[in-house]
Amino acid sequence: MTAVEVAVRAHAALGEGPTWDARAGRLVWVDILGSRIHTYDPASGRRTVLATEQHVGAAKPRAGGGLVVNLRDGVGLYGPAGPGDFGTGPEGASEAAGSGAAAPAGGSFRWLHREPVPGRRANDAAVAPDGSLWCGTMRYDEAPGGGTLSRIAPDGTVRPILDDVSVSNGTGWSPDGSRVYYIDSPTRRIDVFDIGDDRLPVGRRPFATVEDGFPDGLTVDAEGGVWVALWDGGAVRRYTPDGTLDRVLELPVRRPTACAFGGADLTDLYITTARTGLTAPHPMSGSLLVVPGAGKGLPQPEFAG
Repeated sequence: MTAVEVAVRAHAALGEGPTWDARAGRLVWVDILGSRIHTYDPASGRRTVLATEQHVGAAKPRAGGGLVVNLRDGVGLYGPAGPGDFGTGPEGASEAAGSGAAAPAGGSFRWLHREPVPGRRANDAAVAPDGSLWCGTMRYDEAPGGGTLSRIAPDGTVRPILDDVSVSNGTGWSPDGSRVYYIDSPTRRIDVFDIGDDRLPVGRRPFATVEDGFPDGLTVDAEGGVWVALWDGGAVRRYTPDGTLDRVLELPVRRPTACAFGGADLTDLYITTARTGLTAPHPMSGSLLVVPGAGKGLPQPEFAG
């Protein structure tokens, strides 16, 4: 069994999107169905929780402070005085105690791009090396082809990338920015694209196929290795840049959702997990897990807007 630890004991329905915020020295993650944005500072143990008014698929740091968020009805921006100051639970408290203290952000919020579609919600998102946000959507009923993947520029300009996605999930770039990896979970594939001169993807092709469970969120490490969380697979896998499986981290939970490197030296692998749909979830399900010293991550770009 992998030497996995509980970083934050929680009961998130659908934990997702861990992202290391280097500026603040904290991990940002979300509970999509719980409509919560969480932060965790591993140095101090400080945690914060923000209740959002809509289901939130992802929250990523902005270059000027604050967060860009992928919400049910579109992409919005929290100002720097917002989620950095929202209510905290006691150090070491359970998620139940912490979420009870959740309060609206004290800073500003505005929509960058609002496009509500009945029956559709936001899912995973990632910031590209150029500072744009690549954000995914999906149908609540997971209808095939009901989701999208789009690129949102800092000025709010939208460029469609894929319009026939079922469950848009993990997105990440190679260390040199020349390739982007992408997951539409029901395909059971991690795909790879080349990045063209216009910074958009071309030449989609399979990178790796998953037999046990469904690929969900991913991250790329400093050597170009691709780490993928397996929903209903109870593991995180690492693939070399040529698509060879070279490491499997077995987990006690059935539904890990995404992973990201964090900590001051980017060597700790944080893993979000889910409880939704499980009749007898493991006690760690819904918690934020960590595997210390798992590898070496890449600094993550901030949204330029």
